[in-house]
Amino acid sequence: MDDMYIGRTLDERYEILERIGSGGMAVVYKALDHRLNRFVAIKILKADMAQDPDLRRRFHAESQAVAMLSHPNIVSVYDVNRSEGVDYIVMELIEGITLKQYINRKGILNWKEALHFTTQIAKALEHAHSRGIIHRDIKPHNIMILKDGNVKVADFGIARLLTTQNTLTQQTLGSVHYISPEQAKGGAADARSDIYSVGVVMYEMLTSRLPFEGDSAVSIAIQHISSIPLQPREINPNIPVGLEEITMKAMSPNLNSRYQSATEMLADLEDFRKNPSVRFNYSNIPSLADNDIDATRRVSVKPVSEPERVRRRVSGNGATRSRVTSEEYRENRKRSGRTTMLVGILCIAALLALIVWFMWNYAIKDWLMPTTPDTITVPTFVGQMFDTVTSNEDYTKYYRFEKVEETSDEPVGFILKQDPVAGRSVTPSENKKLITLTVSSGRQAQYMPDFFNQDYRMADSQLRGLNLNLDIHLEAVASEEYTKGYIFEQVPAKGTELTAGMSVYLTYSSGPEVPKVEVPDLYNLTEATAMSRLETFGLVGKRMEDYDDTVQKGRVFFQNFEAGTEVEQGTEIEFYISLGPDPATTQPPETQPPETTPVTPPATEAPPETGPEESEPSGPPETDPGDEEGEGIQPSG
Repeated sequence: MDDMYIGRTLDERYEILERIGSGGMAVVYKALDHRLNRFVAIKILKADMAQDPDLRRRFHAESQAVAMLSHPNIVSVYDVNRSEGVDYIVMELIEGITLKQYINRKGILNWKEALHFTTQIAKALEHAHSRGIIHRDIKPHNIMILKDGNVKVADFGIARLLTTQNTLTQQTLGSVHYISPEQAKGGAADARSDIYSVGVVMYEMLTSRLPFEGDSAVSIAIQHISSIPLQPREINPNIPVGLEEITMKAMSPNLNSRYQSATEMLADLEDFRKNPSVRFNYSNIPSLADNDIDATRRVSVKPVSEPERVRRRVSGNGATRSRVTSEEYRENRKRSGRTTMLVGILCIAALLALIVWFMWNYAIKDWLMPTTPDTITVPTFVGQMFDTVTSNEDYTKYYRFEKVEETSDEPVGFILKQDPVAGRSVTPSENKKLITLTVSSGRQAQYMPDFFNQDYRMADSQLRGLNLNLDIHLEAVASEEYTKGYIFEQVPAKGTELTAGMSVYLTYSSGPEVPKVEVPDLYNLTEATAMSRLETFGLVGKRMEDYDDTVQKGRVFFQNFEAGTEVEQGTEIEFYISLGPDPATTQPPETQPPETTPVTPPATEAPPETGPEESEPSGPPETDPGDEEGEGIQPSG
């Protein structure tokens, strides 16, 4: 693959920018969706996988089914397509790190953090399982931690395809640490298989260790089938007993002792969240009763030396365990050697069986039993209505149908899954091919929780997580009895069945009621007087200043709350002090040039001198008509 796709645009829409990850079946790139102008993640099926037409069909079918999922804890799938020989999925781009990276950085997680992550993973699985989709590869590598601390589960579509690669090699070592015993034995996986994997993830978060280790994928798989790990509290005594019980019940190798659904596990997680000291007293776990193994063997994560065995103590009560004698130690070593030999033989036998299975299905079978031209391909029934399918003569001609009902949010009769899956080739016969259709029996009833004395923000988030599109009304009411922000009244009452679009009213405390006072009139007061008057009323003054020519400089000309307005005690009141008239709008009077006396052209003779008792002329000189050439000029003053 290298980087041959970087810079390429798929379907004239998705421009591939950079590689951000790689897995066993696909490579993930960051891309820009030019149509919607957003960044997305593109998962491209590797070239060697794309050569298998059956795998390609399943890749598209499974991805399209996952695209129907919509949950805040599941990575969204936007598009599934094939372009110029490239099979790809377009997904939500997550800015964050994987849970595996987080555990590697931090080591043992605080139990509250582990509870927070586990609850969100279980909610994601609850949603997927309700739509008939099993993940099959839950592990920390497929769980993304966002910057806000929430998680999203990824790789639902790819996980099912991994079941076609049944050979346990080093390439699958990362996944085999988390697979359920039934998967390790090659059996069918269901919702309980995902729950087992969640238990292993919890174990790793709480202890920073995996329950089973080994040199090969096969040896680890055998331990899942035949061994019981150390109790988490033997590794980390700080784990609450109730959380350890939840972890070990989820990891029970016995399917019947395990949680039967993610909803059941969520109920215990919620009980523990409300009361961390709770104990569930699950006496029937862990157990290997129904796992076809006669002997139950307890193993540690790593081989334990004799001195370390002596040092170990029982968690909780502090009692020292019995010292191991030399004879017991040698006997344990012999038993360990025999076990190792048995495991080796089983590994070789399993590997040979898998090689034979692979050769039969992908080489010998097609050669010895070539497909006849009369075979038909099983169509896609998922997404159709059961009555529509069973009344279609084109279907009933070749198939007979078995109906299995399952609770889901889809309409009654909606087909959730089918067996065999779409795309499989079958030979028509007189008995017709049996198709098992899992059909929706409608939405599982959901009931109003008890939110009394709970934070209203938590309640609002929980109600929105029910995906019922509830009309939620939040009202704050002053109260001295209840803590600020906590609910003391709810409608409908707890236990009431909730339906889509239903109105829910939550009333919470806004804290003690604050007395109200009337704002005093500060107009034309000095700053000191205004401050004093506000303090008298229990208000806080804030001085501002500006130019104003309506009041004397240094006095209040404006306040932000009018006099007589009712406000709570402690409210800040802004008042403005006048700086006097604004210089920018006040211009000085224009200066007029002094008037000058017009000068009469000089006469032939000089004019008579003006006596000192005479005043200066204030206007132009007057000329006697009898004078000639300007003689006889008299001052007008």
